[in-house]
Amino acid sequence: MIRRESFFPVLLALLWGFNWPAIKIVLQEFPPFVLRSIGLGSASLLLLAVALLLRRRLRVERTSLLPLLVAGTLNIAAFNIFTAFAQLSTTTSRAAILTYTMPIWSVVLAALILREPIGREKVMAVIIGAIGIGLLAIPIFGSGKTIGVIFPLLSALAWALGTIVLKKWPLKGDPIATTAYQLMIGAAISLTGLAISGEALPAAVSAKVAGAFLFHIVCATAGAYLLWFTILSRNAASTSALLSFAVPVVGVLSAMLLVGDRPSLTDIAGFAAILAAPALVLRSSLKVVRQ
Repeated sequence: MIRRESFFPVLLALLWGFNWPAIKIVLQEFPPFVLRSIGLGSASLLLLAVALLLRRRLRVERTSLLPLLVAGTLNIAAFNIFTAFAQLSTTTSRAAILTYTMPIWSVVLAALILREPIGREKVMAVIIGAIGIGLLAIPIFGSGKTIGVIFPLLSALAWALGTIVLKKWPLKGDPIATTAYQLMIGAAISLTGLAISGEALPAAVSAKVAGAFLFHIVCATAGAYLLWFTILSRNAASTSALLSFAVPVVGVLSAMLLVGDRPSLTDIAGFAAILAAPALVLRSSLKVVRQ
């Protein structure tokens, strides 16, 4: 019998994948710090409301306060702020692909810091995924727009480090509450950036942008982050990270559909390589379950 949790990575890939073009649409009218302040703040309040309705415990253990702060800073604030600027610096598909070098970094960091065994199939997945991401990143390096590389790579590093922190020092508390608090930390840091940058709210908001923003807050932020931390708590850090290889593929395909990105033959080769990586990871995970 297939467990419900087996579909979590698929759902997460769809939510985060479609979030890439959604953010691109929102950035047409909202500056980045305004976007992240509203998006992260609203999502955190939404999750807290859900926690209260479900009568979940809101208190976090004292030993988890520092890991919570670090994870909120890395996984939420740094990741979201850097990806917003990445979308302003290059195309949606390129930003998505370069950002998702983070699974490779997470596997390496998990082996070095957490001493997690990688295994032959995960090594192969990392190599194949790296090849696919490299193929898709070639046009950015060729264009000479290095800022379009720097921002997504910074977001990738922030996410990988945050993932390792949470795996080494797991948060002790209800996952809905701890996710909400991390989003709140991200919103606070975004508000600080907003105050420093002097960005302002748009004078008017179109229906298209409002719809994309609503999807971003409810589905791709509140829902998806809760889903991600649930997956992370139930899997090895490297497995959780490698499962997200599917996200940039969905991101690129949805960018083609919604914001007009068009892939080259090199892109298609990259898609094939990236799709092969999570297949190897899932195969490896299934072997462990059967043992």
